[in-house]
Amino acid sequence: MKFDFLSESDQAYFIHKASTLVEALPYIRQHSGEIIVIKYGGHAMGDKKLSDSFAKDIGLLKEVGVYPIIVHGGGPQIGERLKSKNISSKFVDGLRVTDKETIKVVEDVLSKDINSEIVQSISSSGGKAIGISGNVNNLIEATKLKLEVNDSDSNIEKIIDIGFVGEPQRLKKEIILDHINKGNIPVIAPLGIDNNQFTYNINADTAAGFIAGELKASKLLLLTDVAGILDNKEKLISSLSVEEAKEIIEKEFISGGMKPKIQTCIDAMKKGVKKSTILDGRIPHSVILELFTEHGIGTQLVSE
Repeated sequence: MKFDFLSESDQAYFIHKASTLVEALPYIRQHSGEIIVIKYGGHAMGDKKLSDSFAKDIGLLKEVGVYPIIVHGGGPQIGERLKSKNISSKFVDGLRVTDKETIKVVEDVLSKDINSEIVQSISSSGGKAIGISGNVNNLIEATKLKLEVNDSDSNIEKIIDIGFVGEPQRLKKEIILDHINKGNIPVIAPLGIDNNQFTYNINADTAAGFIAGELKASKLLLLTDVAGILDNKEKLISSLSVEEAKEIIEKEFISGGMKPKIQTCIDAMKKGVKKSTILDGRIPHSVILELFTEHGIGTQLVSE
């Protein structure tokens, strides 16, 4: 036997490896040739081991015929840079109030520092990544976000001005598709620009969902710092239909931070995205586990 030179434990290890590859094959075929948009951020981006495993995952996706598009966040890094410059941060409904001084820092951190780091990490793993900033060449045209909040004293909805925070309106799809056709892996900084050439900070989840919807992506993945959507007993919900997601988003046990993620998935699927998953980016190789294993991880939203 060819395995005679291996111990029984080594044989079992390699057999398990082969079985894993065989199990992945139908899922590789399913996703090959499809666009998958991945929002990357949180601990997954800040931890060296996790960022390395993510980069390898993206390289593997490209090698098996998937067209990955990465949209990254950068909240903690922006916060640290602002703190170093003695610029205070204020948040309204989880969105950073962004004045003229802050937007310069946001643009610098997102489009230069973080974007370059991700591109370099993927490239080091064998992928051909290219950095793109949403506010360059009018890739993402945005308008000023009108944030409505409820005044607790008067119980009246008020529109709050939080500065240069944007809402995406139009996408120059041809720029992204051209890069994909050239074999590149687009890594996109979530910035937008308006008709007056003002730059806007866009929530990374929102930007990823918008891009996925505009490109009619096969799947949207939102990497976060929790297991997925949890029920009222804090147990993971593995799957939801879009209609079920619309109902659960109104439940009290859905925390404030999870609500916009669920809404992002719903909005993307209204535009034609087939499936969306909110998953734990703190798990090594979470992208591969979600896409190429039978049960996947996180909470998957599916169309009826």
